[in-house]
Amino acid sequence: MTARSCSLVFLLCLTLIPSPSPGADKKAAKDRPFEPPDLYVSTYKPLPSRPTVITNATVLTAAGERIEGGAVLMRDGKIAAVGRQLPLPAGALVIDARGKWVTPGVIDAHSHLGVYASPEVDAHGDGNEVTDPVTADVWAEHSIWPQDPQIPLALAGGVTAQHILPGSANLIGGRSVTIKNVLGRSAEDMKFPGAPYGLKMACGENPKRTYGTEKGRFPSTRMGNIAGTREAWAEALDYRQEWAEYQSEKDAGKDESPPERNLEMESLLGVLDGKILVQNHCYRADEMLEMIQVAREFGYKIAAFHHAVEAYKIADVLAENGICAALWADSWGFKMEAFDGIRENVALVDHAKNGCAIVHSDSALGIQRLNQEAGKAMAAGRRMGFPLREEDAIRWITINPAKALGIAKQTGSLEPGKMADVVIWSGNPFSVYSKAEQVYIDGALVYDRNDPARQPRTDFSLGLPGEVGGAQ
Repeated sequence: MTARSCSLVFLLCLTLIPSPSPGADKKAAKDRPFEPPDLYVSTYKPLPSRPTVITNATVLTAAGERIEGGAVLMRDGKIAAVGRQLPLPAGALVIDARGKWVTPGVIDAHSHLGVYASPEVDAHGDGNEVTDPVTADVWAEHSIWPQDPQIPLALAGGVTAQHILPGSANLIGGRSVTIKNVLGRSAEDMKFPGAPYGLKMACGENPKRTYGTEKGRFPSTRMGNIAGTREAWAEALDYRQEWAEYQSEKDAGKDESPPERNLEMESLLGVLDGKILVQNHCYRADEMLEMIQVAREFGYKIAAFHHAVEAYKIADVLAENGICAALWADSWGFKMEAFDGIRENVALVDHAKNGCAIVHSDSALGIQRLNQEAGKAMAAGRRMGFPLREEDAIRWITINPAKALGIAKQTGSLEPGKMADVVIWSGNPFSVYSKAEQVYIDGALVYDRNDPARQPRTDFSLGLPGEVGGAQ
């Protein structure tokens, strides 16, 4: 079977997953306690592309000032040049984007597509492993259903990458994964090459209400949340020490048996080693400060607080600690810890010196219009007196989420050498009247609003009446 025999609706149909290396053995895997076997690697393959020049557009690079009458050259799947007058390679496709805007591809830092797939039925509820407060051993990618019809709907909103997380029922909910917003036969076909894993953590109401509603279950309070989290990290340090002692004995020539492999501890040690990035669900300012203290105690770093409706109260502290805040534009008040949210949250986090504000969705509908959500946040900031521009707001849905996800060197801005993840918008992308007209991933045209042949649908959607997944 070859990639050609895949369904034609899979515009990004990929080659078969490679077989494991024939020489791999179980003992060798056990001797690498902090690394999983090299079996769950990305098998994503970019589609073929041709040199393409987008001309006469308003270009937002997310790396500097806007360029009026600008041009973007894509070649070999990369951004080759950005400017006004660019040389045209022989045989290049030239797109006149007069009156249109060009931006990097949108990146959603907080998505549950695939793990909470559409249709919304119990059989598709695979985001929360609600069996223990600490489930660091589970990986979101092992729940992703590539047939989720919501994935191409996000593509139509200009989303070229998204970070899929477990839910927030647990103190430590498991590994999250960044994917290219493409169709594939497996989660590995969609995995963003080289992107680090995340570790989903949660504080506040969700864990304590998940377990505290049943008498005698732990945790049932916020202090229980913190205690459970600290206990998990303490166990990880003990596990690391066990392996260090084993390695020392082995180096001394002693025939020692290695400690028993622990998948939960491997994920935590990945964080302590700086290989896995903490993505922490947390609403209240005081709890974010507590989680920063826990991180200091055990020697790890928090990449981003998610939802963070009170981030504006500690924007300076977040910036000083290099922590991004992934936020809604205006969602608030749906539970007590969300009550003190304000529309100016994003702008205030952005305003702090070295602040890293992100507009995220946490929603199958919101991911389809993250550009509009960022527009709302920009408008709220302007109303309070911040001179925010489109050049500022574009960073909230492109380069800033790329930073929080550890992929900013590969994508998130229109700079030479980066992946050619690009969107052509019909107008100002922060207007409710503008739509993504064309979307490129690694230089390949994967969505075209004016060409039905370039509007991918999953196999699950074929034959069903209308669109599935809540398109608006």
